[in-house]
Amino acid sequence: MVFSAPGRAIGEIMDLATIVGIIAALGCILLGQVLEGGNPGSLMQLTAFIIVIGGTIGACLVHCTMSDFLRGLKLAKTAFFDKKLNVVHTLDELVTLAGLARREGLIALEAKIGEIKDPFLAKTLEHAVDGVSANDLRDLMEHDLEMEDKQLLQAAGVFESAGGYCPCVGILGAVLGLIHVMENLDDPSKLGPGIAVAFVATVYGVGSANLLFLPMASKLKRKIQIEALEKAMIIDGVCAIIEGVNASVMKKRLHGYVAQLDPKAAAHAKEE
Repeated sequence: MVFSAPGRAIGEIMDLATIVGIIAALGCILLGQVLEGGNPGSLMQLTAFIIVIGGTIGACLVHCTMSDFLRGLKLAKTAFFDKKLNVVHTLDELVTLAGLARREGLIALEAKIGEIKDPFLAKTLEHAVDGVSANDLRDLMEHDLEMEDKQLLQAAGVFESAGGYCPCVGILGAVLGLIHVMENLDDPSKLGPGIAVAFVATVYGVGSANLLFLPMASKLKRKIQIEALEKAMIIDGVCAIIEGVNASVMKKRLHGYVAQLDPKAAAHAKEE
């Protein structure tokens, strides 16, 4: 399933919060290592990386279905990129459609469906034009939305699971490294560096979980909530059109959604 949000213009922008957050976290850790007199290069261990990331991926595959895992990989992009938000445009579009429906009837909306870029809005309007009642339309579209949300939340849960398993795999990597160190007790010169390398796996495990996987899971869930809220606005708007609600009244009713999704745009629209 493609992760898409209604009420958004075509095009993507970088999610600066995610990018800046990762850079700041890694930068501070490396800076701390330098300030303590350590060498940042000592944290670059390919073996530890393979153990932690490979082991975590394996644990996630055991934990979830393949479809959920692949859906989670596709969803990961959403944490780093965002589609341009334009809920005000969606609201204006709904108001225009409401005015047209009051003047010429619901059947007049059929000619407008092909011009609508938002697939969710187009699908909802198709049901309205087909004569589905407001109550039935709400039940139908909210059921579809609930099923979609469940799939997306399961996909986001892959990263939550990774955040749970990663530290444990890191500890496992550290134990494996210590076993290797114990095998070389006859050479004391190798003990210090060997123990240091062993604990890099723990750093990778705890760091990946708390700086990447768990924060990503939380951000993805938040964006799924935003998508659901946008679609809920569309459902309410189309139901209001079916019920023949006045366009200005409908706009006031839906303004609360805009206030939650884009407070700055909502404040500007209110001033106008």
